[in-house]
Amino acid sequence: MGDRPAIALFAIYKHPDIRAESILSLSLLELSEKLQEGTFSPENVLYTYMEQALKVNEELNCLTDFIPDCEEQLRELQKRKEKGLLYGIPVSLKEHYDYKNHVSSCGLVSFLGIPAKDDSVIVKVLKSQGAIPFVKTNVPQTMLSYDSSNVIFGKTLHPQNPKKSPGGSSSGEGALIAGGGSILGLGSDVGGSIRIPSSFCGICGLKPTASRLSFLGTPVPLPGMDTVTASLGPMARDVDSLALCMRALLCEELFHLDPSLPPLSFNDEVYASSKPLRIGYYESDGFSQPTPSMKRAIQQTKQLLEKTGHELIPFSVPRTEHMVYELFLGGIFADGIETLHDLLKNEMIDPCMRYLFRLSYFPAFVKRLLSFLLKPMFPRLAKFLDKTCGIGSVKKLWKQHDAVKTYQCEFIDKWKSLELDVILCPAVCPAFNLASSGILLGVTSYTFLYNVLNFPAGTVTVDTVTEEDEEKLKQYQGYYHDFWDTQLRKSVEGGVGLPIAVQCVALPWQDELCLRLMKEVETVTREWRRRR
Repeated sequence: MGDRPAIALFAIYKHPDIRAESILSLSLLELSEKLQEGTFSPENVLYTYMEQALKVNEELNCLTDFIPDCEEQLRELQKRKEKGLLYGIPVSLKEHYDYKNHVSSCGLVSFLGIPAKDDSVIVKVLKSQGAIPFVKTNVPQTMLSYDSSNVIFGKTLHPQNPKKSPGGSSSGEGALIAGGGSILGLGSDVGGSIRIPSSFCGICGLKPTASRLSFLGTPVPLPGMDTVTASLGPMARDVDSLALCMRALLCEELFHLDPSLPPLSFNDEVYASSKPLRIGYYESDGFSQPTPSMKRAIQQTKQLLEKTGHELIPFSVPRTEHMVYELFLGGIFADGIETLHDLLKNEMIDPCMRYLFRLSYFPAFVKRLLSFLLKPMFPRLAKFLDKTCGIGSVKKLWKQHDAVKTYQCEFIDKWKSLELDVILCPAVCPAFNLASSGILLGVTSYTFLYNVLNFPAGTVTVDTVTEEDEEKLKQYQGYYHDFWDTQLRKSVEGGVGLPIAVQCVALPWQDELCLRLMKEVETVTREWRRRR
């Protein structure tokens, strides 16, 4: 892990007169209020979370680095006249957020000797709002996996079940926040990497519209891959925390540091509205059969929302197979996996990347031959192999970009024809077994759809897996009865008691409306669970 002496030092820093529980039990809004009014000092809050993060890390291995400079940030806060919206709040960062003089390895050994020359834009804005970044958290190798391990820092475990994955690629964030070691974290999402760890670990996560927050100073493994949009976003224990984070980040400092972003401040009027919503919903995307608990989560939440006055309208995802193969897989593998191969060729290969790395060695003609031979029995796997061959020409790449725009217009037209405000749909859950996510790329269509579309989307935990869900899982066959269907069933077995979630979606740039639906879902499900 990053700075071992710093870890030992921080362990003894907690103020002896402050009970940890009085700080750790508070929500972000409650803690922020006490910091603003002076009931708690930033020092006591920071040292309490340092100690808790150490405890969580001992069990889950979710940290990569402690940031000793957080003490300098504490001293800086004392000199300020204005406190900022996140005054005194300790914040955890996904490992690839640049912090000056710290490494952003993306789980790659070759990146270890390259400390960041400056803070990322998001880190600068966090500091300007009074937040204190204090740890960086683990990611899978290359971050192109829904698993949680790399050869540098090892494997991060699920906070409730060590045999399960916390999801990825914001693995450490999900585990640390769910374990109580952080009250607010920043992740990233190019196919579900915020939403899947959030749903697996039982917290909340938001993938904003791309370009709502700045990527400057946040390295990515596939630079230039723009067909599928990536987003930075917050992860926390409740929706109000996500809203506060977005409110703080969407400020003049952000727009000054990155003028390429649209200067859209947080719209509190939309988030705080109580107007009934027209909510589209679907239980299945027609490509991946939802697990019994995924389906129940939607049905249950739909009924609760209807009882509170919202209108629920059935919706069906258009041309899902086209989206999966031509747009998502065709986009991330447009180079024929060459960029990924170059990243990994001199690395020790973590099990979560072994499958794709082996494929990167196969010549295109071999993969096309395998695709042809597999097509009669395993059509999905055959199409997947075909897409790993790459686009082939700039002309075809331009056509693919145009196909993405056409699909976006088609989806929006269908949305508008139903006069929808938002959509409620399945989140990928419950947590997969460890080391299985690397071969389940095709079954996460529920999340990467909204990276292709560039719609804001977030996940909210609504319940846990029941014995009845587990019993129904025994009859799960999937739509294609293929390898992916079989692996999905096996990967989610033994999930009784684990969190299940739903996904909330809005149109581009309507992130506040997405958060509004998330808050509605959180409110009705918490009330239902309280009465149960």
